[in-house]
Order: sequence, then C-alpha cells, then structure tokens
Amino acid sequence: MYRNTRFGELLKGFSRGGFDRLVSSREADKYNKGFSSWGQLVVMMYAQLSGCRSLREVEASFNNQRVHHYHLGCGEVKRSTLSDANAKRDAGVFFEACRSLMRGANRKLRREVNDFLYLLDSSSITLKGQGYDVWSRENRTRHTQGVKLHLLFNSGTLTPDYINVSAANVNDVTDAANIEIESGSTYVFDKGYCDYNWWHKLDRKGAKFVTRFKKNAALAIVEEQSAPDGDILCDQVVRFKHKRPRARHINHYEAPLRQIVIKRESHAAPLVLATNDFERSAQEIAQCYKERWGIELFFKWIKQNLQIKRYLGRTENAVRIQIATALMSYLLVVLYRHTHRLNSSLKEVLVVLASSLFQRLDTDRHVIVRRREKLDAMLRLQGCLF
Repeated sequence: MYRNTRFGELLKGFSRGGFDRLVSSREADKYNKGFSSWGQLVVMMYAQLSGCRSLREVEASFNNQRVHHYHLGCGEVKRSTLSDANAKRDAGVFFEACRSLMRGANRKLRREVNDFLYLLDSSSITLKGQGYDVWSRENRTRHTQGVKLHLLFNSGTLTPDYINVSAANVNDVTDAANIEIESGSTYVFDKGYCDYNWWHKLDRKGAKFVTRFKKNAALAIVEEQSAPDGDILCDQVVRFKHKRPRARHINHYEAPLRQIVIKRESHAAPLVLATNDFERSAQEIAQCYKERWGIELFFKWIKQNLQIKRYLGRTENAVRIQIATALMSYLLVVLYRHTHRLNSSLKEVLVVLASSLFQRLDTDRHVIVRRREKLDAMLRLQGCLF
C-alpha cells in the first residue's frame, strides 16, 4: 500500500484542481513541451523547502527522488527547462495561486483566532549585477535597486492576507490603494503610509487604524483627555488645521482623531501615535502599535529561512515566481503545522521537513510495529520452556 511522503502531505494544502483551472484560464501551458506549470510549481517549492541554491543542485537532488515523481504529479527536471520556464512562463499564475492559498489558509486558521490586527508594511529586496541591472536599474531609488515586497500580515493567524511585488520606487501608499478594506478591523502601519486621504478611506469603510503623525502635522487640539500615569504623556482629541496642506491637494479627512504621546526610554523624542479608535484605552493603542513589530519579524524570517535573497534566474519574471513560491511554501508549512497539531516552532518544523521531504509518513512507527509483531509471533512459536 502506498503511503504518502511528507512533501506529498504538505502539498495537500494546495488545491490541484483550482491550480489547473487557473492555468487553463490564463493559457499558461499553451506552448508547454512537457514541463507543466504544476511541475514547475512542485520543483520550485522543493527548492524552497530543501534549501537548494542553484539550478544544478535542484536538478541533481530532485531527480534523485524519481520514484516519488509520479505521486507528486511531475517528472524529472532539467535545469535548462526550469530556467526557461522561470524566465518565460506567466508569473501572474503563481501570484494568483498564492492569493488563493492565502484565502484558504486564513479561513481555516481564523476559526481559532478571536482577536487580531492587520499589520501593513513593505520590504525591499536588493538585486544588482549582471542580469538584474537590465530591468531593475531604471526603477532604482537612492537607497535600493531591486524590487519591493508589499504585504498585509494577519497578526492572529501569522499569515499574509495581501501580497504584491512592485518596482523599488513604488510608494507604499500607492500600493496600499489596492488593498480591500475590511470593516471593523484594525490596521497598523508606520509613517510610510502617511496619506490623510487614505486614512479617510479607512475611516469611511468602518475600519480602525493606528499609525504615527509626522513632525510637521498641523493639528488643532479639540479636547484634552485624562492620561494615565506611566509612559502615556498625553491623550488628546485633535483635528487637522488645513483643508489644503499643499498646492492642489485637498485633505478630505475632517473627522476628529486621537493623538497619544508615549515616552520612550531609548529615544529622547516621544512616540506620537494617530488613531481613529476612541474605544480602546491609550495603553491598548500603544500595544497595538507595538504589535507592528510582528511584520518586521516575518520579513526577517522569510529572508533567513527561504530562498528570496539568491535566485535561480535573473529575469524579473523569474524573481517574481520565486518570491511567490517562497510565500506559498511558508503558507503550506503553517498549514502543515496546524493540521498535525505540532507544538514545535515554525523554524523547527521547516528544518524537519527539509531533512525528510521524501520520507513516508509514519515510516518509523510502521517499522517498530512490524518488528514487535514479528517478535510476538516468534515467541508464540517457541512455546513456553518452563
């Protein structure tokens, strides 16, 4: 009887039928010569989970497990074929597949989470050198040449809720306009998203937000609220002074806001928070902003543990596909950990999977049971000596 491998069990979190329908709708395999989009996805996810850092390494290690290829729905791979597929096949297929997996993972994990925050941020990925300069140099900024990963992170389920990869010079607020706002939720972000009209959009949609005022924000104090003792220096109700903060720009945010000033031990200047939440206490608002560190830890985790710093191709398409498969790998590991009720950290689960991707499930337990049954049968045949 065939028993599934850990890699095969991991891929169960992915809808093969849904992926095939997506590929068909976008005609991604129209000129396929034998290496399908599903095969490419499996190989790229294998590269992410096993830590392969070159095409030769992927080819040698994956093809060494050819006995398992049939059950994974793919075959052997050549490095030239994989390289061509990453360079030419539509990266949009993989991003749509990633978004579909995100929706499924969030629905499954949300059932066990009562309270969460949406954390919004972006992270730059530097790409310089031969191959990268052809397409990344034109859109570089003073600090970065490469791409920017925009992400909305669910602090309760520890999974992304929105992803996008853009050029390095795309402003964070510009990309944030694509996010579907969820009424009743709380969004936490830093000063990179300081756009009063976008704040107005959040408020109009019935969402709460916690962010920071810039130093030059022109505010009129409406009411002083009692601030508790401790690190909370003041809690005020404020409004914007100017309808036109700069030429030909109208500020549509006219509702009152809360300004909470927090003392910081490590900085001379206090932290000045802005929020439209008048229900939470000042301490709770401060804690919400502190939770924003969770998305920074997520960016750090995927850069340290998945392959998004070194790429198997240097074209823009290959980079985008590898980022999408990295995020899908993260989501599948989270689902695997949740499904099997593992208490280990996500890093430990990833390490174990990397070393046993093609190990059959329950192999060790099966061997022990068979050995015990054989010993019992031998003892029965020997009979009793005394």
